[in-house]
Amino acid sequence: MDYFLNEEQQMIRDTARQIAQEKIIPVRAELDEKELFPTEIIKVLAQSDMFGLFIPEQYGGLGRGALELCLAVEELSRACLGVSTSYAANALGTYPILLFGTDEQKKKFLPDIASGKKLVAFGLTEANAGSDAAGIQTTATKSGTEYILNGTKQWITNGGEADIYTVIAMTDKSRGARGASALIVEKGTPGFTFGKKEKKMGIRASTTCELVFDDCHIPKDNILGRDGMGFIVAMKTLDQSRTGVGAQGVGVAQGAFEEAANFARTRVQFDKPIIGFQAVQHMLADMAIQIEAARALVYSVARYVDSGAKDITKSSAMAKTFATDVGMRVTTDALQVMGGSGYMRDYPVEKMMRDAKILQIYEGTNQIQRNVIAQNLIKEFSRNK
Repeated sequence: MDYFLNEEQQMIRDTARQIAQEKIIPVRAELDEKELFPTEIIKVLAQSDMFGLFIPEQYGGLGRGALELCLAVEELSRACLGVSTSYAANALGTYPILLFGTDEQKKKFLPDIASGKKLVAFGLTEANAGSDAAGIQTTATKSGTEYILNGTKQWITNGGEADIYTVIAMTDKSRGARGASALIVEKGTPGFTFGKKEKKMGIRASTTCELVFDDCHIPKDNILGRDGMGFIVAMKTLDQSRTGVGAQGVGVAQGAFEEAANFARTRVQFDKPIIGFQAVQHMLADMAIQIEAARALVYSVARYVDSGAKDITKSSAMAKTFATDVGMRVTTDALQVMGGSGYMRDYPVEKMMRDAKILQIYEGTNQIQRNVIAQNLIKEFSRNK
């Protein structure tokens, strides 16, 4: 379908596609097998201005929005979800600064982020605070002109690789979720170290590790918003970023579909290519329908986000849920079309299937997203009585 992208948007998509084809596809199997962070690819993305897509021009970015970011993420995800996660997590960590940072904070941090000189990570999840963000145990205690940070964050994407971390911690436990605050923490700050690097089922090119804070002194100037706004910062950040996760679902589904279709055209059984069998044709048709529906929803919601709409929670949750469910379903069906060959590491679809699963889990499980959608629907029903 033609989504009426303007010339600049087409250029962004085509640039990301070229990087995916020339730089990612040749090394994706090695990155996955050896669990290597894609440092050289990150440099290429930086040189191509991909890290500045969604950052305002006054801070060194290109001043575009969620749609342009989705276009880039989708193309990278067609090639390797691990690489696209390393790239997209940078936006996740940056949104708190964009949405809640002071002009001074933006001037200090955003130019280096936009240029790709410094990577960013988002520190929310803990052992007892995943879907239940109110269960955060990490604390930030006021002491004069500083906050003293103590605790551990778990499963942090880009952990150890990033230079800047936006971290959610409790400044007043007695207030529950309203006692959380958001802080900017820089790599190299005394008391800030990294725990084990996780070994994962998929997205192995993306580094995931613990953040450990032991009497880590953070200047008060590094707070985002004000005390007690941490939960709002986290939720508004996720509202912004979930279209990007949806774009990952579309991208990995498209990549798997293309592999399955090409295989079906060349695999001969009973004296003809298997694409000639109606059972395979119907599977490919269903895959194509689902991908196009998911892409249409993700692009539509991204445009809605870029419109400046205030209440994007339900829409972004829908885009994330539908598109990532499609990503899992299509990669599974693509492997089925390819049969035993698809199950082998000689083909990329087994990796795509392993990678796709995380999309239904991170940045809010799809079960939690359905709760969010339902809660918003109930509010709408009440208002429209």
